[in-house]
Amino acid sequence: MHATVDAVYRAESRRVFATLVRLLGDFDAAEEALHEAFRAALEQWPREGIPANPRAWLVSAGRFKAIDQMRRQSRIEALDDEAAENIPAPEDPEAEDIGDDRLRLIFTCCHPALHPDAQVALTLREVCGLTTEEIARAFLSSAPTLAQRIVRAKNKIRDAKIPYQVPEPAELPQRLDSVLRVIYLVFNEGYAASSGATLTRHDLSGEAIRLARLLAGLLPEPEAMALLALMLLHESRRAARSNADGDLVLLEDQDRSLWDRSLITEGTALVERALATRRVGPYALQAAISAVHAEAATAADTDWAQITGLYDLLLRIEPSPVVELNRAVAVAMRDGPEAGLVLVDALLERGELAGYRLAHAARADFCRRLGRRDEARSAYQRALALTRQEPERRFLERRLAALAG
Repeated sequence: MHATVDAVYRAESRRVFATLVRLLGDFDAAEEALHEAFRAALEQWPREGIPANPRAWLVSAGRFKAIDQMRRQSRIEALDDEAAENIPAPEDPEAEDIGDDRLRLIFTCCHPALHPDAQVALTLREVCGLTTEEIARAFLSSAPTLAQRIVRAKNKIRDAKIPYQVPEPAELPQRLDSVLRVIYLVFNEGYAASSGATLTRHDLSGEAIRLARLLAGLLPEPEAMALLALMLLHESRRAARSNADGDLVLLEDQDRSLWDRSLITEGTALVERALATRRVGPYALQAAISAVHAEAATAADTDWAQITGLYDLLLRIEPSPVVELNRAVAVAMRDGPEAGLVLVDALLERGELAGYRLAHAARADFCRRLGRRDEARSAYQRALALTRQEPERRFLERRLAALAG
């Protein structure tokens, strides 16, 4: 029975929690009611059997546990009718749209009134169910600091009376951008960890993909589909991105037979659906770039002209120095390293990417390919000084050793 309840917890706990937040109007009360409901399940299901609809049973049990808690706190024997109405009974579970509750929870955790760091932490904690310790480890923070960030976010939601609801249609584009940004931040930290001993964190990228699937299923907007496509196409290359020793393998050197073709097929279909709407956003263009890489049987077959053109479009709708850097790499692959170096040098002169390790690593690679060894060495050393991830450090050290040799 413990194993059964554990399985139900893994499958249903966050959906039950989302509904309890709606019913109780408070994150902490919902969390307590959730755990009380599962404690009741451990006590009652062995005697009474597993209910036909465990999720509905747990929602009802959590609601009644919350009413009992109110009764104890108010030190009265029974709630009067008015108090009882403050905790509405869950609807018929067959008619209840639990998806709406989960969507409400995502938008509440990613509300623009909250600090971006708090949005990420609260989403991982309340929507994904990660522990405070797990989130703290992922983002190199102490558990107490992370816990305080989450508490402040919950207090902000309560004090500012942030509504627990999906935004109105007029607000949706701006609010959706915030949600997608949080999901992509979580994915990026899992796909290419900013620091630490490993190149990737599969738990984080997996949670981000799960969130994106949920969002795209509940709210099939083009950019939601496109973000899911982008993450699936990136994730398809995970097995080829490092070797048995955990060392970084560049895209051009990867064994493409290790790429996950099922993820590529799913991701490509999603990006085609997003582009077909003609409401093309930045995630759709990034996903299209990833799809071009996925189509190439070998690195030499990559259509760099098409990729450069897609970056040109991306720069028009979302200009940024990082997009310019990525475009410079594509230009270098299309036109040669000298063309890429001119673009990267202009970027570095502007100063916006002076502290960005990948800009210096790109410059180092262009100089290496041009035979400008001293400049390459200096750029690699600068990139190395800015790198906090061990596989990247080892890669740059190998490049420096090769130059010395």
